[in-house]
Amino acid sequence: MRSETYWEKALEQTSISINKNSLFPIETEVVTNKFYDKNDFIIRKLDSSKFKKNILYGPKENPFNPWEKILEIEKIGNNHQLILNKYPVQKGHILLITNSWKPQNGWLDIDDWDAIQKVNSDTTGLWFFNSSPIAGASQPHRHIQLLRRSYGEVCCPREKWFLDLLINNDNNTKLKNSIVVSYFNFQEDLSCIYNLYLDLTKKIGLGDPIKNRRPKFAHNILITNNWIAIIRRKFDHQHGFSINGLGFAGYLLITEKSDINHLKKFGPEKLLENFV
Repeated sequence: MRSETYWEKALEQTSISINKNSLFPIETEVVTNKFYDKNDFIIRKLDSSKFKKNILYGPKENPFNPWEKILEIEKIGNNHQLILNKYPVQKGHILLITNSWKPQNGWLDIDDWDAIQKVNSDTTGLWFFNSSPIAGASQPHRHIQLLRRSYGEVCCPREKWFLDLLINNDNNTKLKNSIVVSYFNFQEDLSCIYNLYLDLTKKIGLGDPIKNRRPKFAHNILITNNWIAIIRRKFDHQHGFSINGLGFAGYLLITEKSDINHLKKFGPEKLLENFV
């Protein structure tokens, strides 16, 4: 069993940060049953009455350099820091950031994977990475996000879909053609994990760090204890929806701008095809 020291610190610091008006949870209502009758997506509606744009978006300067000390969880090695997401989608929403500037739209390097592996050995869950604004990234400073999951808990609504894709990789849809997925094990040597990442980026057409200064396409990465997926992206906003890595994991957010008739008519999986 993992000690979950980072998770306990995240919860403690969350309470402190909320009391000090330094953390603003995004309040939503689950409305899946109004639009969808299966369990491979969870659809939430943003409570716009409590949505303060001037607070949510914050100042334009880099919020991670320096990061707010009240959001600090733990130092990870010499190059990374764990902090709380200032605008969490769930309690204890964690960010793994680089101490010094590294671009979000660059390649993840072996130090990034080392930090991810170290954190996951203590606190695990659904990791996701949004490579650029087109992929749903809100900040240009490198950050990888973690939503904690308990032992044995399904990591996301679309987990079965990704596992089925591993077995029946027929790539017969636009969505499947834009995703590469592989079995994944955090217990592997760091070099094996990093090389798997490089192999998958080549397979999905992002290029490689030797030949390409930055990945050729915007993309999302989903990482769990059993599988990893990379999704090649073309668009961020379609039909009034904005999708980051969590959308492909099965978490959709409806806002006042969302075309709910399109969602009802075509369904959430078809909606995702508009972004790849």
